[in-house]
Amino acid sequence: MDDSQARLTALYEEHYRSVLSYVLLRADQETAEDITSETFVIAWRKLSRLPEPPLPWLLGVARNLVRTQRRTSARRHNLVARLAELAPADDVAEQVAERQAALTALAELSELDAEAVLLASWYGLTPAEAAKIAGCSARTFNVRLHRARRRLTDALNLTQPTFLEQS
Repeated sequence: MDDSQARLTALYEEHYRSVLSYVLLRADQETAEDITSETFVIAWRKLSRLPEPPLPWLLGVARNLVRTQRRTSARRHNLVARLAELAPADDVAEQVAERQAALTALAELSELDAEAVLLASWYGLTPAEAAKIAGCSARTFNVRLHRARRRLTDALNLTQPTFLEQS
């Protein structure tokens, strides 16, 4: 084991429980474990620049990761709520179930995937227009959109083309 691995191992063994305890006060068990792991991944990348003592820095990183996770979760929740509000009010039971399945599948997509699908399918933007909003080239956006549609289709377990594939 080289010196950096030994240093990270010692850092992990000494501070893992403190970081996990800190995050558990702010998140559920699974999320806290993920955030704690990510905190030590960041520490590994910045190992040569860690301050002494490292615990306050580790807790600061964990705090920022908790904030980021909350913002992402809130955005996803707001997106699903907005989509639900915009849906027609005269749905029949079957349409409600299909819409709910689509909203759930859309909410499970990554932020980039959901954005690509919404810009192209919901707002009807061309790849060039959507790419400007997404901050990438039209070619990159087309690839992102293709992959997002495939993931959404897989999530819905569809076997035939849908409105998403027509844009």
